Amino acid sequence: MTDSLPHKPGQALAKGSVLERSGVVVVDKPAGMTSHDVVASMRRIMGTRRVGHSGTLDPMATGVLVVGIERGTKLLAHVVAHDKRYEATVSLGASTITDDMEGDILTRSSAEQLAALSEQSIREAFAAHVGDIMQRPSSVSSIKINGRRAHELVREGVDVVLPERPVSVFSLDVHDISFISDTTHDYPHWSVKISVHCSSGTYIRSIARDVGQALGVGGHLTALRRTAAGPFDLSEALTLEEVQDAPRLSLSLDEAMVRCFPVRAISEAEGKDVARGQWLEPIGRRDVYAVVTPSQHAIALLKDRGKRAASVFVARPEGMT
Repeated sequence: MTDSLPHKPGQALAKGSVLERSGVVVVDKPAGMTSHDVVASMRRIMGTRRVGHSGTLDPMATGVLVVGIERGTKLLAHVVAHDKRYEATVSLGASTITDDMEGDILTRSSAEQLAALSEQSIREAFAAHVGDIMQRPSSVSSIKINGRRAHELVREGVDVVLPERPVSVFSLDVHDISFISDTTHDYPHWSVKISVHCSSGTYIRSIARDVGQALGVGGHLTALRRTAAGPFDLSEALTLEEVQDAPRLSLSLDEAMVRCFPVRAISEAEGKDVARGQWLEPIGRRDVYAVVTPSQHAIALLKDRGKRAASVFVARPEGMT
């Protein structure tokens, strides 16, 4: 599905119809910016208010942030449950109020306590977080409590303890373990580099915190880079400077839908029916899938419900060009 699509990956975004401007941009978020800051920048660059993102990244974090443009924002509402991949550095030896390096230190362990740990015990503590686990999100997460973000309440001095919830850690690899004993510019600690493949909603900060607690020395995150979000990879990500210099989509709406969902081929006539909100005959799938016409247009996302295949998102409604 390439030749007849409105945009090719990396092609400059021209002024055109709503559908021609619709799609996603895979952004390599820089450190120091919130996800909302990135959206605000993309609104200016792309010249539209219809911009949104999938999967918040903390200001200290970098890497893949998938940004929807025009009708791409509505598509992202259906792909937020994708798995994520991260590379991170964990410091064992102190706990912080934010579970990362940006928060005030709550506890700090002595060099003697840290020296009593072994690389084997550290690896085992991280390994305990692989699988289907219950995890307590960080108190400074974006989870809402009675309509307010948890991190907003923490900044106002509210003691926030969020309930545990189920998440899945498919793999967690420990790549490097170093004991930092030089306290000239820092406190003694173990520095551990890890890579994590997990379900959406998993907090790497929480893993750092919980491993530190299990080892009795405290832990927090010092670096985090998202390398993939579902089918979107860091290798295709653009910096904000690159998008500013040449505004463009990473994937058109058609390309993004085909990449994110299984495909069902339909006729042009069926495509017109779906565009008008009509349903098709089901094909026995349990998951959401994209319906694509011979002209290579992804018309909608459908889901089989009993005797009908009904739309959950119409990308190309009748009359929209």
